[in-house]
Amino acid sequence: MKRKDLIKLLEKGGFRFERHGGSHDIFVRASEREEIPRHREINEQLAKAILKRRGLL
Repeated sequence: MKRKDLIKLLEKGGFRFERHGGSHDIFVRASEREEIPRHREINEQLAKAILKRRGLL
């Protein structure tokens, strides 16, 4: 999955960009925090796991 598509889905689910980490970007929603790696392509299994964990799938 393309990174920008995953970010769009997170933002649609209420997450907002908080800051840049070392090699990840940090997105938050209330007290939930999700780290998204900075790669153009994100492994499909990882992307699905992130979305499922946050109830967006």
